[in-house]
Amino acid sequence: MAYVGGVVIVIIGILVSIGLHEVGHMVPAKKFGVRVSQYMIGFGPTIWSRIKGETEYGFKWVLLGGYVRLVGMYPTDEAVGAREPTTWWGRMAADARAGSAEEIAPGEDHRAVYRLSTPKKLTVMLGGPVMNLLVAVVLMGIAMVGIGLPTLTTTVSQVTECVPTGAATCPAGAPASPAKIAGLQPGDEVVSWDGQKVNGWDELSDKIRASSGKVEVVVRRDGHHLTVPVEVAQVSRNSAGEVVAAGSSGAGEPTGYLGIGPTEELVRQPVWDVPVYVGSMAWQVAGIVVQLPQKVWAVGSTTVQGKERSADTVLSIVGLGRIAGEATSVEGEGIQTSDRVWLILNLLVALNVSLFVFNLIPLPPLDGGHIVAALWEGGRRQLSRWRGHDVSTTPADSARLVPIGYAVFIVLAVMGAVLITADFVNPVRLT
Repeated sequence: MAYVGGVVIVIIGILVSIGLHEVGHMVPAKKFGVRVSQYMIGFGPTIWSRIKGETEYGFKWVLLGGYVRLVGMYPTDEAVGAREPTTWWGRMAADARAGSAEEIAPGEDHRAVYRLSTPKKLTVMLGGPVMNLLVAVVLMGIAMVGIGLPTLTTTVSQVTECVPTGAATCPAGAPASPAKIAGLQPGDEVVSWDGQKVNGWDELSDKIRASSGKVEVVVRRDGHHLTVPVEVAQVSRNSAGEVVAAGSSGAGEPTGYLGIGPTEELVRQPVWDVPVYVGSMAWQVAGIVVQLPQKVWAVGSTTVQGKERSADTVLSIVGLGRIAGEATSVEGEGIQTSDRVWLILNLLVALNVSLFVFNLIPLPPLDGGHIVAALWEGGRRQLSRWRGHDVSTTPADSARLVPIGYAVFIVLAVMGAVLITADFVNPVRLT
């Protein structure tokens, strides 16, 4: 039941995120006088709708997106001075202009999108992605400031039995780890290292690796401070920081080794860290988007070959739902409700950051394609203005991008089908 609850929560979160994205387009469009004829969540046949004012609001059966129908997205034939098309590309553009013109009511040409100035067009088109970015910031704020960020602390989670030599387990005769010899225990909180206060696991780890010989460690145990002398061992590590046998290929200079592992806890963060975290996530998502065809191909290939998918693979909405279901139902020592809530929030943040970045791809039918068309029109008008020409008429013929939009839609549909299939038959598992 908990699994279903997690899936339902994410489905609702997805629908709300999509709905707010479309609100981000609709509100400025109406503010600028554009007639919005439809606001729909989903595609295909309509489940339910209601007309309020001049807009029909509703839900459709295929809940994989949404849209707002803004009247007059493409300029009319008369506005661009179009001639009779002679190529299939031109015919597709002409059909798009004709379909757009049919939606414009008599006497309302001034309310068409194509009549907006470039700044207003950009505001309308950026409204959706920016709304998703704002949602991501709010949700991340709740997660980081209200619940906390998973952080490695100086509290000991485990004590290693021996000094490793690159083997998976302690071989016979291996020397005991310095932490084991000193009597450090899980639950001890390292307060200072060799007389210097430590703030966080990263700092403590650096101090351990830089040490050698005898060091005094102060730990907090059962509310009391204890000074524990330890004899730091020396080990060899490779470039990834893994302990390897001395003298082996890739081994670097010897570094200090204690033999403790950190505890991961949810630590509340300052509010000003939220936009930095979201910005970092957006940059990472942008890197993934650039490699999206390659990553989708890897997912499809892995699935066909029956291999296990890596944890950092791209997911569809189905995969997102499966991860959410596991997050709310998995059992284990130390797993708390706050951990589950944090993971669900983080999934929704990742979804909204992905919607923000993905929709800025400069290709139709994505918002980025319309943004590029608006920038092209604005740049062309500005150039004409500098040259002293009349810029009051002749909008850019953005309908000529429609064939590209169809091609992009087909590619996205195929990639979506591959990911959805993989998330059913070869899912990524949280456990």
